[in-house]
Amino acid sequence: MKILILGAKGMLGQELVRAFSDMGELAAWDKEELDLTRPDEVSRRLTAFMPDLLLNAAAWNDVDRAEKEEEQAKYLNASLVGSIADICQILAITIVHFSTDYVFEGTKKDGYAEDVQPSPLSAYGRTKALGEKLLQQSGAEYYLIRTSRLFGAAGRSALAKKSFVDAMLELGRSRGEVDLIDEEVSSPTYVVDLAAATRRLVADKKPFGIYHLTNSGECTWYGFGQKIFELAGLKVKVNPVSGLAFQREAKRPVYSALRNTKLPPLRSWEQALGEYVKVRSI
Repeated sequence: MKILILGAKGMLGQELVRAFSDMGELAAWDKEELDLTRPDEVSRRLTAFMPDLLLNAAAWNDVDRAEKEEEQAKYLNASLVGSIADICQILAITIVHFSTDYVFEGTKKDGYAEDVQPSPLSAYGRTKALGEKLLQQSGAEYYLIRTSRLFGAAGRSALAKKSFVDAMLELGRSRGEVDLIDEEVSSPTYVVDLAAATRRLVADKKPFGIYHLTNSGECTWYGFGQKIFELAGLKVKVNPVSGLAFQREAKRPVYSALRNTKLPPLRSWEQALGEYVKVRSI
């Protein structure tokens, strides 16, 4: 099987490379290998390589910046996704695409199952929801995987963002007190677990469609931060605050936990976080 991973140097992309490395002939492309802003070049390269499976981990993930640069975010998160999906449909390539809990408005206290219709609050959420729609309309064979609050080893791409966990570990070593938002409930997800679950999904030839993959359990940013400091053995005073305490351009869903009704649950986010904190300290 020929496999192509886009966004291969990002936090998730690099774990997908590890997870799929023994499943066939694998190509790992990032911006050095393919300029995703050139649609004709994207089409030419995909047609030339002709993978059996394409995993798209390339995305615009700056939630607040998207409020001012929605067109740029829309290109990467929606227009490009639609174009790639159309190519995959023509060439009979199976596509795996990753989306977010931010496609939901966050008012369902029992969480969001796979069949709930998106209703985003932010520009970022709108672009991701549009990407989902274009993927589904393409007619391609697809796995659409929604996930949330990714953490893991920092990506090697120049555009890669530092995860919340890494940011807290750095803060905890330099400050004795931090304010964290005690709202916005969601499920932290370790990219190692997400990549392994994605591999199982493909290897087991599950039916095409929408899947929710996160580590089990949920928390606010405040709860997440407390557990990070506890596991790292850092004595930090954590103050619970409202989301209004921080100036942020984009609205966030208050409760956007994703319900997984189709697959075995992943381990708890606390267990996964404990492993990552231990690995990072080595």
